Amino acid sequence: MSWQQEIDELARRHALKEQMGGDYGVGRQHSQGKLTVRERIALLADPGSFDELGKLQGRGTYDERGELVSFTPVSSVRGLAKVNGRRVFVRGQDFTVRGGSARTDDGGVDIGHGHPGPAELQLPLVNLIDGAGGSVTEFSDLGRTYIPDGGQFEDYCKILSVSPVVSAVLGPAAGGLAPIPPLSHFSVIAKGTGQVFPGGPPVVKAALGLEIDKEDLGGHAIHTRISGVVDNVAEDEPAAIEQVKQFLSYLPDNVWEMPPRGDTSDDPNRRDERLLSLIPRNKRRPYDVRVILEGVLDEDSFFEIAPDYGTSRIVGLGRAHGYPVGVMTNNPYQRGGSMDVAAAEKSTRLVQLCDTFHIPMVVLMDDPGFLVGPMSEEQGIERAGSRLVHAIIHSKMPWISFICRQSFGLAGSLQYRPGPHLYRRFAWVSGHWGSMHIEGGTSAAFRRVIEAADDPEAKRLELEETFQRISSPFRTAEASGLDLIDPRETRARLCDFVELAQGVIKTQLGPGSGPTWRP
Repeated sequence: MSWQQEIDELARRHALKEQMGGDYGVGRQHSQGKLTVRERIALLADPGSFDELGKLQGRGTYDERGELVSFTPVSSVRGLAKVNGRRVFVRGQDFTVRGGSARTDDGGVDIGHGHPGPAELQLPLVNLIDGAGGSVTEFSDLGRTYIPDGGQFEDYCKILSVSPVVSAVLGPAAGGLAPIPPLSHFSVIAKGTGQVFPGGPPVVKAALGLEIDKEDLGGHAIHTRISGVVDNVAEDEPAAIEQVKQFLSYLPDNVWEMPPRGDTSDDPNRRDERLLSLIPRNKRRPYDVRVILEGVLDEDSFFEIAPDYGTSRIVGLGRAHGYPVGVMTNNPYQRGGSMDVAAAEKSTRLVQLCDTFHIPMVVLMDDPGFLVGPMSEEQGIERAGSRLVHAIIHSKMPWISFICRQSFGLAGSLQYRPGPHLYRRFAWVSGHWGSMHIEGGTSAAFRRVIEAADDPEAKRLELEETFQRISSPFRTAEASGLDLIDPRETRARLCDFVELAQGVIKTQLGPGSGPTWRP
């Protein structure tokens, strides 16, 4: 006796599921400039590696003989895939079926089918987001309403302390999907097709009487430049998925594994001659800090996170002799490199990310201090700075700091990590530092002396010159043992430290004992 008839039926039902919302739904998706969820998975996954879970799940209609007449798949796809040879758990909304909105009865009767999730598998989670949120049409189908339940976020948040979570916003992230991008270790949005909002334009109009399109409400320009809800923007969906792949390449599968080492062909003792003359002697002149990144990190290894948000700081992931590292530096071309609220927030997220996954932190410091003024006070610069203090103090990953030009005030002190864990600090000979700048500090501390002088301006300059003479980095080195280095030595020092740190990291594997990551 053969079961071929049932095998054929299984293949037919698989084919029905793969048709998603049918020709009309797929055509409408393409007409909006969007890929289908299965096309996205094909871009993400190694060929032939996607293993779908619950592939027969949906709602069937049967005739009087019990034969399947029609089939509507559930509005999401999930399963296991390999990305560059490594397994990940991937899930995404199928916008061709009810706009990707979930139904309370989509799951049917859950009796347990051995569908492990990313938490059980201890694998990275990739969200391919494209869903319109809830719909009142479901109330008609159910014949009732229901009380919203946020319990689904409890397990999701637990994953954040165990495995990398990455979200690509490829369509609307509406309603219950809106928290997912900030509840991710990294998020990217496709320009023109991705938006994030708890309620879309019709909801805004009903609530506020405001006419607004979805891009102005929650598009990439809002969330990567102003709100910081999404980290990066990509020109299109393939570019967004490529960023997902690149980000994952720096991260281990979970907190019990070592960060993966990459290409080691770049000489760890390479010396970049540009670094010798990069820092201007005029302290007010900016310079291109990306030259430092090129000079000290492995070639083409820097992956910037949130480049359009908090632009006075540059943060991201890179490699030193193949080992992944977190990178923070100041951008002198933006607000002189001073820390504002946005810069502090994205720095905090990077510290938490690296501490969670045991990635050494590298700081290339040129910090003039907090951005001062009424706007900073209104935005709560102290609270943002305090969050960064909290994240740094509770972190334990190895940390190395290079003072390239300046380190002033509280903001300057937030670029190193005190405590019992592995920490190393060097300074370039171009460095200078203190509790505050000599120029402004002299006027504040000696105001009465200056005002009482016959020539106040000459007196101010005289006092500043006196303090400038004692601000030499060599005097600090004499008194404290600070190691001054030739800037061209920075890469060799960094690579040596990161290699040394691997033994320490092995003793730190596992979940953190304190706060690790939060949105």
